[in-house]
Amino acid sequence: MLTSIAFSSAVPVRSGLARPPGPSVYPTLEAARQSPGGILLRHLASDPRQQYFLYQPPRTGAGARVLVVVHGISRNAEEHAHRFKRLAKQYGIVLIAPLFPKATFPDYQRLGRSGKGGRPDRLLRAILDEVNDLTGADVSRVYLFGYSGGGQFVHRYAMAYPDQVAAVAVGAAGWYTFPDLAARFPRGLKTRSKWLKSHLKPEAFLKVPMAAFVGERDVRRGSERPELKQSVKVDAQQGLTRLERGRHWIEAMRAAAAAHGLTTAYQYEVLPHASHSFKASMKHGHLGQRVFDFLFGSPPVRRSS
Repeated sequence: MLTSIAFSSAVPVRSGLARPPGPSVYPTLEAARQSPGGILLRHLASDPRQQYFLYQPPRTGAGARVLVVVHGISRNAEEHAHRFKRLAKQYGIVLIAPLFPKATFPDYQRLGRSGKGGRPDRLLRAILDEVNDLTGADVSRVYLFGYSGGGQFVHRYAMAYPDQVAAVAVGAAGWYTFPDLAARFPRGLKTRSKWLKSHLKPEAFLKVPMAAFVGERDVRRGSERPELKQSVKVDAQQGLTRLERGRHWIEAMRAAAAAHGLTTAYQYEVLPHASHSFKASMKHGHLGQRVFDFLFGSPPVRRSS
């Protein structure tokens, strides 16, 4: 059972997305930090239909770094917030877990292509601006993590907005956008979209450090994994399983960076004892610590009192 989410009444709300009457019921961040869970469920002020989870550790103030963690197609944003909370507290990182509802953002993994729902990139930007107003955290260049479909979103977001991203950690994405100018988006960079064409610049996004983490047992496909993109073109370009695709993508990004004279950090790690499961990857594969090690380095040393 996940721990509670903070509301103004300070009454714990059990796991599952809570449905409060409106934005006015939410407590201040100080009240949230003093509650048992410390995680705040907010409705975006500029669009109350949109929700996100926010955690600001104690003693963090203006200029704190921000980590955005993005769910897969199960939309388990709350679970992401709770499972990363301990590390966020240890490192002093403001944590955001946006929720991309299926009805509004059916194509969020691919940045919301034309005619396929809302633009998740715009929603994330609005959330970041609000969190900056609420906490003073530094949202100019944020850190990103996403699992499965969320992994698709975060690496494509970083490719489109490299100046807004410090580093990216991808957990077991089903498929990737390769730095290939001849392959059509989302497999590659070729696109008819004017905004994507103006944003997808290899010389810029190849400067962003990226890592891929995949469970050693994440090798199922076919009818066992119908959500996994399976086509002749994707299989030929990227591999048959998430294990192969993550490794091939990192190799392609590293090679493309080298061709541009860049020495950007790219990393590929296999998670022991983990299948395609966020819970198993965090519990058995130590995904959370691996992500924080890549994004933020060693944990801060606590000074003895």
